[in-house]
Amino acid sequence: MTGEIGRVAVVGTGVIGASWAAHFLAHGLDVVATDPAPGAEVRLRADVAAHWPVLEGLGLAQGASPERLRFVADPADAVADADFVQENGPEREDVKHALFAVLDQATRPDVILASSSSGMLPTTIARGCPAHPERVVIGHPFNPPHLIPLVEVVPGEQTSPGTVDRAVAFYTAVGKRPIRLRQELPGHVANRLQAALWQEAYSLVERGVATVADIDTAISHGPGLRWAVLGPFANQHLSGGPGGLAHILEHLGPPTERWWRDLGRVTLTPELSTTLVAGVDAELDGVDQAALVADRDAVLTQLLAAKAARPDLP
Repeated sequence: MTGEIGRVAVVGTGVIGASWAAHFLAHGLDVVATDPAPGAEVRLRADVAAHWPVLEGLGLAQGASPERLRFVADPADAVADADFVQENGPEREDVKHALFAVLDQATRPDVILASSSSGMLPTTIARGCPAHPERVVIGHPFNPPHLIPLVEVVPGEQTSPGTVDRAVAFYTAVGKRPIRLRQELPGHVANRLQAALWQEAYSLVERGVATVADIDTAISHGPGLRWAVLGPFANQHLSGGPGGLAHILEHLGPPTERWWRDLGRVTLTPELSTTLVAGVDAELDGVDQAALVADRDAVLTQLLAAKAARPDLP
């Protein structure tokens, strides 16, 4: 159940917006989408159609149908009757402000304006909403949103507690696993954690310690498997045996601190960027990328089903 929310406006229908649209449709909602790019409607409908078989495998809500998707060119028209807005525009402050000024005027004052921004601060975005900044919040998904459950809900300086509560409730109702951030910061939480890993991964390649393919293998066939089931703290706790996390911190804390001091600091020079791209090209040489995405999504679907069957997992 999604409470009073029956119609969602998806503003911006690129990779993230199209995935959001498919997700909302699969949960039995009406979706009105808008995007100024030429050919946007055709691409959106093709993307939704491509996502639909996977969503059918996960299970559709009663009444769910791609036929409940409507596309309009004018963003004001798209959001006029919306109960919730999910914005997915470019990560540029001027574009966000111009867009949110339209959304602020065209929607009912009680409608939440959620941005999928992966790094911008909600306080910055809300400057484009002088009338009702209290209903602006970050609702940052992880790609692809129609599969990955995580949504980071981040309030800004003027976001009301009620907005955060309602956003968390809505995302939960449509099958998401939202987390509520207690303060805003660039990149939110999950992207900052990824960035820390990327920093060391890039450094290891730059120093010649391991290849791009080796590092991908080290994560996807190592800790990444455990991280897909439990987070870093819970996994670390289980590694400590009967003593749990307290034992790990006591006995492995000092060497871990030494590793921290030895982690690389990198700058994305043209040379390093070339090396990283060449490494990925070599790793995926001869691999059909469309088939790779399909295989990834199939495994994700199986993993999500397996996790859903284990309700004791946190």
